[in-house]
Amino acid sequence: MSLVDEIHSLISDVSTKIADSENLDKLEEVRVAVTGKSGSLTGYLRNMGNVRKEERAEVGKLVNSARNEIEAKLAEKREELKAAEMQAKIASSAVDVTLPGRCQHIGHQHLISNIIDECTDIFLGLGYTVKHGREVETDYYNFTALNAPADHPSRSMQDTFYCIDNSGDVANVRGESDVLLRTQTSGVQVHAMEDEELPIYIIAPGKVYRRDVADPSHLPQFHQIEGLVVDKGITFGDLKGTLEYVCKAIFGEERETRFRAHYFPFTEPSCEADVSCGICGGKGCRMCKGTGWLEILGCGMVDPNVLRMSGIDPEVYSGFAFGMGVERIACLKYNVPDLRMLLQGDERFLKQF
Repeated sequence: MSLVDEIHSLISDVSTKIADSENLDKLEEVRVAVTGKSGSLTGYLRNMGNVRKEERAEVGKLVNSARNEIEAKLAEKREELKAAEMQAKIASSAVDVTLPGRCQHIGHQHLISNIIDECTDIFLGLGYTVKHGREVETDYYNFTALNAPADHPSRSMQDTFYCIDNSGDVANVRGESDVLLRTQTSGVQVHAMEDEELPIYIIAPGKVYRRDVADPSHLPQFHQIEGLVVDKGITFGDLKGTLEYVCKAIFGEERETRFRAHYFPFTEPSCEADVSCGICGGKGCRMCKGTGWLEILGCGMVDPNVLRMSGIDPEVYSGFAFGMGVERIACLKYNVPDLRMLLQGDERFLKQF
């Protein structure tokens, strides 16, 4: 076979391979094999010096013509494959506009925030105002001004998160200071009695901290709503009537309340308020431990010593205070068996409320 016939045969063979290329990668392989640096057609150009003189012009012209023809076919096939790939992408990503749209889940407030807002609205309706305080408090406002003695168990390191004293005071052997993470929002009440004009009707919602191990009924960080009333002529009947109204507003008109004698350093007399169990209707079940009642808050008349510490004359003014745990109210209202479930971020649980 002559050299001219070989080139014609190469053109025919390459044209077939170009036509049979299924994708751009296959087409590129054909291009490299023919017109690349080591390609078969390029080899003819490099070996033109070995071609006989009388055939050199014809072979050179044929090789250049073959190169132009093959490159044109490669370009044409390349555009064809690109168009096919584009159509495939369009087909694969096509959106059927006749299909119904997907439902977008709208976020909502956490249950704890809902309870705080609900309780706040109830007290605002009674004429109370909302007062916020510091989460980092001093020993005086958290304990001393609330009539808690120096040896009270709540002051111990086992119950309270104390801040470390880095001032270099060598006399402070334990390394503690009188600064702590508040264990109750009652300190806000002391600030209010010192700073605000009488009479006082406030609630103080906020985070509090205690050295408790997280379990179904305890958390090291939780939320409280404390309330304080200081005015002339305030009696225990005012306390009882207020809290009975609040309990029914939170849990429902059908729920009953009762008050049991208790002890708190900053109130005298003191009591705990219970609400009838919503699961058994007061008949007794596992939730209420067979008693028919669930404890919801502590309360009492403000101790005269607390009033004096804040510069208020207990002979002229009296008052009552109360404190309720937000997480506990949430669990009692919605029958949640474990406080920790409120903080785990499980959307399957949280979306129920």
